[in-house]
Amino acid sequence: MSSSSFNRRQALAAAAALGFGPAAFAQADAPVRLVVTFPPGGSTDIAARILQPELAKRMGRPVVVENKPGAASQLATDFVAKAAPNGNTLLVSFDTHAINPIVKAKLPYDTFKDFAGVTLAVRFPLVIGASASVPANDLRGFIEAARTQPARFSYASTGVGSMNHLVMEDIKRKAGVYVLHVPYGGGGPAVQAVLGDVSQLTLLSYAALKGQIAAGRIKPLAVTGAKRLADLPNVPTVAESGFPGFEAYSWIGIFAPAGTPPETLRKLTEDFRAALNAPEVHGKLTAAGFEVMATDGAGVERHAKAEHDRWASFVRTTKLKLED
Repeated sequence: MSSSSFNRRQALAAAAALGFGPAAFAQADAPVRLVVTFPPGGSTDIAARILQPELAKRMGRPVVVENKPGAASQLATDFVAKAAPNGNTLLVSFDTHAINPIVKAKLPYDTFKDFAGVTLAVRFPLVIGASASVPANDLRGFIEAARTQPARFSYASTGVGSMNHLVMEDIKRKAGVYVLHVPYGGGGPAVQAVLGDVSQLTLLSYAALKGQIAAGRIKPLAVTGAKRLADLPNVPTVAESGFPGFEAYSWIGIFAPAGTPPETLRKLTEDFRAALNAPEVHGKLTAAGFEVMATDGAGVERHAKAEHDRWASFVRTTKLKLED
């Protein structure tokens, strides 16, 4: 028997003695897969790729970003729910994680029982971006245009029940205007729809719109957070645009499959929080419009439940139809 085989058997035996079994041992010698719920180009993908190098350095093994788009993040979420609970396969969730239970009566997984929180990584306001054809340079102007030209405008979201869908529906109702909702499969496709003037509006992270805004191809009309973005000091908040007190954020959380050993979860949380707060990573995330949160596992679980309850109440009160 080779020395390496003997050492591996020793490690497996030690893991079994601790009650973790072979699945837990796999964490020590396999790549970590960050399963992103949307296609490349969107907020979750951007954040995951900013984190990837620092995580690999801290974990001492490869970290792979794997995009699994589809069904408003349900395909990726189900994939991770059914993965081995060894810390090797993690969900890079979007706000849809908390909202999908509102959209679908039956999911192939249980959002609040089939996952263990690792960290609430970041949150970020949405930027309301418009195509060049929109005859307005701010949200107030757009609302006036939508009132005088009903049925002319549509907005691109990342999917039915996504945060940008719900936020825009909230603004529409408060403003008393009609703007057609067109769901897409992620932030990248939504940006392309606006660039092609297929849809005239979208609500995405600054990270997803930054390049197009800088190039003058998309006009920022408003920001959904409590304050203006440092990079967009002349772009008002939604609250400043006639909706006092309005505030909404998208967020990205990291989850592991339920049943992941507590010590593995503790180490994952430690690694993610350290990576998120590393100066270079923190700087890149902030420059992209993200607010670093870096909570513990319980923090992201509480946040997901609170967001679910907030938007479930909104859907129930407004009787918003969430058709698939």
